[in-house]
Amino acid sequence: MGSGNSRGHKAEAQVVMMGLDSAGKTTLLYKLKGYQLVETLPTVGFNVEPLEAPGHVSLTLWDVGGQTQLRASWKDYLEGTDILVYVLDSTDRGRLPEAVAELMEVLDSPKMARVPFLVLANKQEAPEALPLLQIRDELGLERFQDRRWELRACSALTGAGLPEALQSLGSLLKSRSHCVSR
Repeated sequence: MGSGNSRGHKAEAQVVMMGLDSAGKTTLLYKLKGYQLVETLPTVGFNVEPLEAPGHVSLTLWDVGGQTQLRASWKDYLEGTDILVYVLDSTDRGRLPEAVAELMEVLDSPKMARVPFLVLANKQEAPEALPLLQIRDELGLERFQDRRWELRACSALTGAGLPEALQSLGSLLKSRSHCVSR
């Protein structure tokens, strides 16, 4: 699916965005594209959109549906992934263990060996949102010493944190191209 190689001066990357249903993946995708807020329905299958990131990076972003019955097919989207974006609903404390388990299953896939990942703690504008330090601890991110990762707070609703998320994608892609020869 992907290629972290540069073609000319423009790097291209395949980014897969996953997370439980209602985490805000599609809203994030549309906000990153610069669209006005639209009401979304649960994604059945996937959405795919091109996106430009800072540093002349052309991304193809795959937004994969997160309903329970669709998660078995997540592995089918991992081939050639340059970066994983995992979206977490920061307000959904009850499903945090489920979100952690699903993230671990994706990262344990042989197709994801050394693939860097970005966790977006979405819905940070809500007063009941978990703080980033607690999310980091609950996810156990320190155990991932074999790959680069970043955790960012964001809000698909307000757009807060999305410029930083794009910067993180560029940084993670750059680290991947330095660490992995294709």
